[in-house]
Amino acid sequence: MILVDQDTRVLVQGITGQEATFHTERCIQYGTQVVAGVTPGKGGTLWGEGIPVFNTVEKAMRETQPSASMIFVPAAFASDAIMEAADAGIGLVACITEFIPALEAMRWHHHLRGKDVRVVGPNGPGLISPPGKCKLGIMPGYITRPGNVGVVSRSGTLTYEVLMQLTAQGLGQSTCVGLGGDPLPGSDFVDILDLFQADPETHAVVLIGEIGGTYEQEAAAFISRHMTKPVTAFVAGGSAPPGRRMGHAGAIITGSASKASEKIKALSDAGVTVVSNLGELGTVTRQLLEQENLL
Repeated sequence: MILVDQDTRVLVQGITGQEATFHTERCIQYGTQVVAGVTPGKGGTLWGEGIPVFNTVEKAMRETQPSASMIFVPAAFASDAIMEAADAGIGLVACITEFIPALEAMRWHHHLRGKDVRVVGPNGPGLISPPGKCKLGIMPGYITRPGNVGVVSRSGTLTYEVLMQLTAQGLGQSTCVGLGGDPLPGSDFVDILDLFQADPETHAVVLIGEIGGTYEQEAAAFISRHMTKPVTAFVAGGSAPPGRRMGHAGAIITGSASKASEKIKALSDAGVTVVSNLGELGTVTRQLLEQENLL
């Protein structure tokens, strides 16, 4: 597994909000160690079953020593929340918030340069390490099972579909990471593929891409040069018209390289098994693992 495990201590920024409350409860049910929350103005109170709430991340860090943060702060304040977590020394931040303006995203990207912190998201489902080790975000835990397939995706909904397919095929997951759909994500495919390649518990990887940007081409170059583990993939948006945003802020064709066809070609040329039908991804992944004697 990568990034999160049963020892991960989680802080929830914006914990008293409705969405944060709903998903934090389910993270705890999954087995996640939620040790603190932060909501300015509500410091000194308790959330849920006795989880302390602080006014600042800095104070929460001093008193509870979280190693990761989950952010459910509204878009207008989410960039500040990311920077506050990084400045307090938290090493992993999963930002679920969507609709963060691009200028604000550039601001926190610049602020985090040189800091030892990894951001997953924004505008993503977070990450999860089954079975019941840690859920940092909004992925439904019941569709996962323990195993050796790493999953990395730009699409939240397609992530859930693929997890269901893998589980139905008897293929458990080591960790699943949702990168988020913004044009400027905190982590990209290469960041996560590098971790999966180094992880002895991950034997194969499933990659889910989509139109927009050149992240899939960068992933293909990394896979060609560095990956020794088999990779299967699906790229969404093959029928998307140029210039029209398809769901995610980052899913927009702005040039030939951002088209699904170009991404599929790059991944295929790198030795990735790319499926044209999403419904076949679980079956094809199982067949590939059988061929590689990895089951």
